[in-house]
Amino acid sequence: MNKSIVSHKVRDMQPSGIRVFFDLVLGMKDVISLGVGEPDFVTPWHIRESAIYSIEEGYTSYTSNKGLVKLRAYIANFLKKKYGLDYDADEEILITVGVSEGLDLAMRAIFDPGDEILICMPSYVSYGPVAALAGGSPKFISLAQKDGFKLTPEILNRNIGPRTKAILFNYPCNPTGVSYTKKELGALNKILEKHGIWIISDEVYDELTYDFDHTPFSTLAGAKERTVYLNGFSKVYAMTGWRVGFACGPKDVIAAMTKIHQYTIMCVPITSQMAACEALVGPRKPIEEMKREYHRRRDFVVDRLNEIGLPCHKPQGAFYAFPSIKKTGMSSGDFATRLLKEKKVALVPGTAFGPEGEGYVRISYATSFSLLKEAFDRIEDFLKKKHLQTKSRG
Repeated sequence: MNKSIVSHKVRDMQPSGIRVFFDLVLGMKDVISLGVGEPDFVTPWHIRESAIYSIEEGYTSYTSNKGLVKLRAYIANFLKKKYGLDYDADEEILITVGVSEGLDLAMRAIFDPGDEILICMPSYVSYGPVAALAGGSPKFISLAQKDGFKLTPEILNRNIGPRTKAILFNYPCNPTGVSYTKKELGALNKILEKHGIWIISDEVYDELTYDFDHTPFSTLAGAKERTVYLNGFSKVYAMTGWRVGFACGPKDVIAAMTKIHQYTIMCVPITSQMAACEALVGPRKPIEEMKREYHRRRDFVVDRLNEIGLPCHKPQGAFYAFPSIKKTGMSSGDFATRLLKEKKVALVPGTAFGPEGEGYVRISYATSFSLLKEAFDRIEDFLKKKHLQTKSRG
């Protein structure tokens, strides 16, 4: 009998629920996609131009494993000016291939086999699998709509165990759009500090916070020494394809992450790093305009969802809405599949983000206002026909 050469932990791993669903979209015409979490804006011209100019000047070499000295210095200055955070550009900052690599490096640097990491659900699809691949033991915390999909001190206390080494935060959150005030984070931090638990904080949507100021976890009392702060350029600067992220943390953890990074990736492409430099020091007007447009779309999407009978809390950040479709009587998968086939609108079943997502779907409003309007007209028509069919069967 032939034995599979593929490792058990990879063989048993489920494929991304987002990608499985969007395989159905391939080849379909006239589909309006509200699924992929990618800005519909092109990277601002001044950023693209700086990358082009860097190539023309001959910047085509490797960089330091840690990333360009200039970029790390710009990040340190940006975080100091915006949030009052002090990170040493040489020893406490690492440039990574997007936040995704930063997350992987952080987990591999921190976890020994059996170490437990708390992950709030619904969550971004990669968190559990990456933790398992790193040798950690994911413990999923179910969050409910009645709590606003937020982690509370009571829920956190119930889930901390003797093997809990770290917790993964993502705020503003993908898929729910939930974020946390400084007071809410402070209450959670007190519990984590009491138990000596590390924090891996994915804050890639930080500047897309709409209703209050974003508070980095590292700014909380005593948290900086226990936090790996992850951020990047993909969402706020519309630079998804450039693949530039960064990790900040205590120097021993960053050194460990760098050690893994130098053996697996070596460095982030220099052209992308040069573009990231311009993103931080160049004009802020295009960034502010994108944020205002996302804010406008959010208000439209939430109002429209509630108007057509799909209850939705107001997301406080990112560019996702997570409405309930329970009243339709369909599962999340059936709803998304039928909507795609009958009305050619693509969104993501909530179950892609864990079992807690059953009864919900994720809608990305990172698409043009005109397409959003057309998509919601189609969704409303779909719901009306579903209602009539249900009545006729009754």
